[in-house]
Amino acid sequence: MAGARRSGGPFETFRSSTTRQQDSRRKTRRTCDDIPVFYWVAKYTLGVALKVIFRPWSRGSKNVPRRGPVILVSNHLSFADHFFVATPLPRKVVFLAKSEYFTGTGVKGLLSKAFFIGVGQIPIDRTGGDASERALRSGLRVLAEGNVLGIYPEGTRSPDGRLYKGKTGVARLALESRASVVPCAMIDTFEFLPPGSLHPSLKIRPGVIFGKPMEFARYYGKESDRAALRAVTDEIMAEIAKLSGQEYLPELYAARAKELIVAVNADKEDKPGTQPLPEKELPPTLSADPLQGADGRLGLAHASGSADRWWRLSRA
Repeated sequence: MAGARRSGGPFETFRSSTTRQQDSRRKTRRTCDDIPVFYWVAKYTLGVALKVIFRPWSRGSKNVPRRGPVILVSNHLSFADHFFVATPLPRKVVFLAKSEYFTGTGVKGLLSKAFFIGVGQIPIDRTGGDASERALRSGLRVLAEGNVLGIYPEGTRSPDGRLYKGKTGVARLALESRASVVPCAMIDTFEFLPPGSLHPSLKIRPGVIFGKPMEFARYYGKESDRAALRAVTDEIMAEIAKLSGQEYLPELYAARAKELIVAVNADKEDKPGTQPLPEKELPPTLSADPLQGADGRLGLAHASGSADRWWRLSRA
């Protein structure tokens, strides 16, 4: 029927109300993604210092739209990812950050909370259930305001540099917001600042590659379809794997991999009272030797990056 209005999905009311609020403030709308000044101060002070000291490189930043809602989907190798993924972009990237960054105690906890609040990061509770739903709503609000939302679909940092199964929250965000989805890959940040380390390596140049925007219109209207959500998530993760060159384990979550690594190391060390994990539960690449020793040092060669892969990707 001519002039019929097409439904925008289950979050049509949410988006419409946000649009009306934006229209009512059009004359007083702020620039620079409507963000606090502290973010830009940090970006052009800390960001410049990071560039001078660590010489990070980037490729494909023009693939990130300059305007409108964008979901920036990345692998997660290191705490340093938060800094290097946003540095090459002229827009602010709002990340859904784990709540532990906001709840620390003492001077360190206060500084951490002040910093992450200052740069506009959103705390999320990763325990699942209602907490996950609130995190989703927070992400949708960021996108409804036309901003860039950064998300790590693995849910936690990779324990060994591999790429693990993505959680379907990213697919829900993509389908319900219908924002542009830009995959990106952090390169060599695992070697630059491994988990548990406080000392970045000056020998490693961390990098980031931004892929071309992905389109999922064929799945619109299937926000509650588990098969569709899994298909979208897997497609995004496969694209990240292509960009990063990582070994990809699509059947294993990163959190579970951490548990397996701890169990394998404990078994190898033959600690009293430790029950060896059944071999069938271990992925082949994790069942041979400990990937990470009790002291935090890596055992096997991990798969997060190498000079050879950097040379290939940065010139592709």
